[in-house]
Amino acid sequence: MKAFRILSRNIRDSFKSVFRNFALSLASISCITITLIVVSLAIILTYNVNNFASLVEKDVTIVAFLDVDITDEETDKVEEKIKELDNIDSYIFRSKQEITDEMMESSDIFDSIMSEWSDEENPLQATFQVKVVDIEKIGDVADEIKKIENVSIVKYGEGMVEQMVSVFDSIKNVSFVIVIALVLVTAFLISNTIKITIFSRRREIEIMRLVGASNINIKIPFILEGLFLGLIGSIIPVLSTIYGYSAIYKKFGGQVFTPIIQLIKPEPFMYFVSLALVEIGILVGMFGSWRAVKKHLKI
Repeated sequence: MKAFRILSRNIRDSFKSVFRNFALSLASISCITITLIVVSLAIILTYNVNNFASLVEKDVTIVAFLDVDITDEETDKVEEKIKELDNIDSYIFRSKQEITDEMMESSDIFDSIMSEWSDEENPLQATFQVKVVDIEKIGDVADEIKKIENVSIVKYGEGMVEQMVSVFDSIKNVSFVIVIALVLVTAFLISNTIKITIFSRRREIEIMRLVGASNINIKIPFILEGLFLGLIGSIIPVLSTIYGYSAIYKKFGGQVFTPIIQLIKPEPFMYFVSLALVEIGILVGMFGSWRAVKKHLKI
C-alpha cells in the first residue's frame, strides 16, 4: 500500500508539474507533436508502398501456352504436373475457345475474323495461368513448367519481374530504415527539449537531494512527467492520422492515380498506426526525461 501511495503521489505531482511549468512543457509537447506527425506520415507511406508492392507481386502470373493440337487427356496430364510443383499458389486453365470468345468481345474486327473459324482452324493456344507463393522463385517455377510435355512456350515477363522484385525489396528496406531513423531523431529532439525543462528546475532537484531523496525517487517524477508529455503530444498526431487519412481515402476512392495503386483501408489500419504513435510518444518522452536527468544533471 505504501508503494502504491508513493506512486500515486508521484503521478499526481508529475501531472501538476506539466502545467506548473507550462511554457517549457508546451515546447516539449510541440516537439513531440511535430515529430510524431512526420513519423505518422512515414509509417503511412511505408505501409502503402509495401501494400502496393505486395499487390503487384501477387498479380505476376506465369502463362504456359500449350500445343495447338493438344488433346483433353494431354491437358489433364499437364495440369497434374503443374499441381505437383512446389511454390504454386493457384492456377487457371483457359481453353482456346475461351480466349477466342474474349478476343471477339473486345473488338469488332476480331469478331468478324474469328467467327469464321472452326475448332480445327483455330490457331490460338490454350493456356495455364499460374501464380506462385514466393515471387523471388518465379523463374525456377517457370523453368520447371517448360520441361512439362505439350507445353510449348512459358512467359512471365522474365527479366522485368526480377528487376521489379529487386526494386520493391529496396523500397521496403529504405522505408523501414527511414521510419527507424525518424523514431530515433524524435527521441533525440524530445530528449534535448526535456533537458532544457529539467535544467531550468535544477534547484528543485537540489532541494530534493538535500532532504534525503534517493536518485530513484528524484528520477521517477521526471520520467512520469515525460510519459505525460509524450501522451499529450501524441493527441494531435493521432487525431490528424485518423481523420486525415480517412478523408484522403474517401476523396480518392481508395486509389491514387490509377486503380493499380490501392490505398490500405482506414480500419483497422489507422488504429494500429495511432496505437504506435501513442507508444512512441510515451516511450521517447520517458526515455528523454530519464536520459536528461541521468546524464545532464549527473544524479
